[in-house]
Amino acid sequence: METILEQQRRYHEEEERLMDAKTKEMLHKKSTVSSGRYMDVSANLRDSYEDKDGMRRDELAAISGPNEFAEFYNRLKHIKEFHRKHPNEISIPMSAEFEELMKARDNPSEEAQNMVDFTDEEGYGRYLDLHDCYLKYINLKGAEKLDYITYLSSFDQLFDIPKDRKNAEYKKYLEMLLEYLQDYTDRVKPLLDQNELYGKVLIDFEKKWENGTFPGWPKETSSALTHAGAHLDLSAFSSWEELASLGLDRLKSALMALGLKCGGTLEERAQRLFSTKGKSLESLDPSLFAKNPKAKGPKKDTERNRETAFLEAQVYEYVEILGEQRQLTHENVQRKQARTGEEREEEEEEQLSESESEDEDNEIIYNPKNLPLGWDGKPIPYWLYKLHGLNINYNCEICGNYTYRGPKAFQRHFAEWRHAHGMRCLGIPNTAHFANVTQIEDAVSCKSVPSVGAVSVCLRPALTADVFVFSVGEAKVPEGVGAVAAGHRGKHKALWTECDAV
Repeated sequence: METILEQQRRYHEEEERLMDAKTKEMLHKKSTVSSGRYMDVSANLRDSYEDKDGMRRDELAAISGPNEFAEFYNRLKHIKEFHRKHPNEISIPMSAEFEELMKARDNPSEEAQNMVDFTDEEGYGRYLDLHDCYLKYINLKGAEKLDYITYLSSFDQLFDIPKDRKNAEYKKYLEMLLEYLQDYTDRVKPLLDQNELYGKVLIDFEKKWENGTFPGWPKETSSALTHAGAHLDLSAFSSWEELASLGLDRLKSALMALGLKCGGTLEERAQRLFSTKGKSLESLDPSLFAKNPKAKGPKKDTERNRETAFLEAQVYEYVEILGEQRQLTHENVQRKQARTGEEREEEEEEQLSESESEDEDNEIIYNPKNLPLGWDGKPIPYWLYKLHGLNINYNCEICGNYTYRGPKAFQRHFAEWRHAHGMRCLGIPNTAHFANVTQIEDAVSCKSVPSVGAVSVCLRPALTADVFVFSVGEAKVPEGVGAVAAGHRGKHKALWTECDAV
């Protein structure tokens, strides 16, 4: 029932809601919405605007033409007809779906919190658990019987395994090992692009395979040695009995060279080969030729070997990526073998307590009064907050209306870079005479006061209060409100104005 314009509106809404949800998830320690969905919606929206099928153009022409009201009532009729035929149709708004996502993010279930599962042996991603692969390996036909710690040191030395032992069971073992390494890498290194890694391994493998430099798989030579001396000159033989004296293997080699059937008894082979004397291959009975030429065999074997070798190449790459975990696993197994059962239980309890303490550190801190955080990352006590006057805020217009908490930070900021930068922008030197001046108007007025001797500043209070004059060096400053310029804090806010020097 949706038209192209309605689809575009829905895509726009879904895209904005997804962006809002992703933004909130970036501020949250857990993520629940896949970014792939956002890319899919954006792709659909782009395709609808490109209008390759012309549906959007036709719809715009229909609703903007001379019969727009007729088109409107026609569509309204279709909508009513649809709801008449489907009275129980439920339309779930898009906002309901995203509200459920927000609830799932704010109140995650236990399964959602444990997004990555590790076995006890893996130790939360610190170690490898290759016990199943180890059992599969030692049960291979002809495999060397190793202990687990030796297997950890040599399981990637696949090039040392003889080529004749790399059969179908060996390939299944490689697939099992590779599947575990891929899954483990996906859990401990979720940001690693395994598709890109696969492409890189494939390109490197194909180069080495073509050059015959891949470890454990040298380039196969031609099969000329197999057929060396296979062709047999029959002119020296007058009967098949003389051919039979050559033996089964020699007759088989000669028959294979001609592409004929090479089975049967010694007499049958000799008769079959002697029947070709003085004849061309085209004139021979077709029933003498082998139905499945052996030439296909080596090709199939080569393809099978290539697949096995590519599995080995992927194993080599993942083992290199997980080198640190492999080393830690080897050390952990050695340490476990040298410990008693009680020592193992104590270490497991310590690891559990460490993980619980890490979870406590990651919890959201309860700070309803927005108190400053101390050295331990927790809010300071409220009495200390009041003692230092951090509940008092001081604004400085020269610093861009920046707010300072507490008198100590306020007094210190006059010598810091932000206040100095603001004074420099006003073209005023940041000297001690402008200390405690926070308003731009006051600073500019103070700068315009003429000096007598070293410094001479005059202030006129805005309030009708008694003003007493005292001397500070060579400067004569009104006491009370004007004492701000002399380093004292006045009781009234004053406007700085130019006056005659005293």
